[in-house]
Amino acid sequence: MTAGATASMTAAATAAPNEVYVPRIHAAEVTDVRRLGPGMVRVSFGGHDMQDYPTTGVGDEYVRLFFPDEPDGEVRMPFVADRGWDYPEGVEPSQMRTYTIRAHRGGEVDIDFVVHEGGIAADWALQAAPGQRVALNPPQGLYARPGGARRQLLIADEPALPAALRIAELTGHVVETTVLVEIRGSENELHAELEGEDPSAYRWLRGTGNGSTPSQLVDALRREPIEQDTYVWVAGEARLTRQARSYLRHELGLPAEAYKCVGYWTDKAEQWRERYDALGEEFHERLRALYASERDAEEIADEVQRMYEAAGL
Repeated sequence: MTAGATASMTAAATAAPNEVYVPRIHAAEVTDVRRLGPGMVRVSFGGHDMQDYPTTGVGDEYVRLFFPDEPDGEVRMPFVADRGWDYPEGVEPSQMRTYTIRAHRGGEVDIDFVVHEGGIAADWALQAAPGQRVALNPPQGLYARPGGARRQLLIADEPALPAALRIAELTGHVVETTVLVEIRGSENELHAELEGEDPSAYRWLRGTGNGSTPSQLVDALRREPIEQDTYVWVAGEARLTRQARSYLRHELGLPAEAYKCVGYWTDKAEQWRERYDALGEEFHERLRALYASERDAEEIADEVQRMYEAAGL
């Protein structure tokens, strides 16, 4: 998932009333590992340095995970900087991946990892054991339901399912919620974890979850009745979310506050990166200038999407 730099955080739940949280990178220790089914592994992170770890209170808050070179090794710790994070001069950056927080308890967080072949984070999660260490930056949330919304539609593929479920847990009791998810098989169905009755409605689509066949999610979105009081949240493979955004913004003409579309991963990411790098400095400078401009955020997103599509990205 691509997003902006580290935002200011709310004070951690464990902080003293007058204590102000200063954003920093946290060292985190694996405290528990649990298989949720054939398609998902939950890893819990805690330890002394997580005691003041903040939360935005937003269901899709995401975090960067920094991994050691070897599972039982020490992670090279970055520090918070203007662009999000940086490393001391001469220090090789650690491998990093972005994930959403599935649950937050004072001093401990859960992160759910999709099980699949290959990938730094997936391989690490499959062998994760208590005591192993990673580093986390402060989280940032994107979900922003308007106050006037009476219904919400949460659309996700498997990598985005943990975020959709947490949003449903936090908000399903205050707004009519439909969760529409594409999964590899019925054995990968997961639901919100609530003590009482779950008020959300779930619909499941069968897909590969890896981009090798066309996703059904955009077609499913097109079949949904979307009224003026509906908030639409879409998260998944980057091209899928771009298609969803085009439909919501340009075909339905929804205002920007009525939807949020977030690319969580990119199919064939290495090939995509090779094509992106090969486009050269002029292309990259145009993108940097766009993001640095004072134009409306949705206009910037439109122009970026046109550039990507013209370049075959």
